[in-house]
Amino acid sequence: MRDLAGGFRYLLAGQRWVFRHGRWLGFGLLPGLVSLVLYAGALIGLGYGADDLTAWATPFADDWSTPWTGLLRGFLTALVFGLGLFLAVITFTAVTLLIGQPFYESLSEQVDRSEGGEVPQSGLPLWRELWISARDSVKVLGRVLLYGILLFALGFVPVVGQTVVPALGFCVSGYFLTQELTAVALQRRKVDLTERLALLRSRRMLVLGFGVPLVLAFVVPLVAVFLMPGAVAGATLMARDLMAVDEAPPAEARPGGPAAPQDPSAPAGFGPPPPAYS
Repeated sequence: MRDLAGGFRYLLAGQRWVFRHGRWLGFGLLPGLVSLVLYAGALIGLGYGADDLTAWATPFADDWSTPWTGLLRGFLTALVFGLGLFLAVITFTAVTLLIGQPFYESLSEQVDRSEGGEVPQSGLPLWRELWISARDSVKVLGRVLLYGILLFALGFVPVVGQTVVPALGFCVSGYFLTQELTAVALQRRKVDLTERLALLRSRRMLVLGFGVPLVLAFVVPLVAVFLMPGAVAGATLMARDLMAVDEAPPAEARPGGPAAPQDPSAPAGFGPPPPAYS
């Protein structure tokens, strides 16, 4: 529970940061607006075409008596649109980050600069950063697609499909959404995809505390656009603290004696949980 609350505080801290730095809020809105137009068109098209798609996929139901044909196809139409919405929430961030790579890199660097200490630089040309970001996003989205197919199949299970599956879908979405957002700061620190996933797996509750509320907010039209700059800022704050804890020297190597006792709720290999911004 402590990590869940801590993740949510990072999300709030990021939103506060961009509102305190209004110029960066406006700067970070531009990529989201472009993505919003693209996704709005795709979802509207799916909404109009989902009925035809389910009718084409269920020709065996043509001869069923009413109301069974309508109930089946209505249920499948809702599932198709739900899956499309699920994928839109996940891919929205990846596409927006790809479109806005220079914008969000600059925003993340400014967050690091405002918090003091080193401001990591990738040292790579823009085309190389875009290639790495796109390649990693495709790998992550491949994982998301596998989970999406599994959850879609489980959606046919009575009761479970209407209760447990949606909750799991939000958790999966939140986890991978956070992965995409922290990638902006971690890529500048030369942390590759495998290391990023291992780092986030070690603090799943912190990641879910950040990502799940964000996914729930992203379901509301336009909210995703306005929360994206703050989400990048909050993910940068979280990445800073996770890396600081991960890079801390072992107790016997630290001057002045052993480190403070490890929090029993923290995963092995990590010391006390990173500070949650208030």
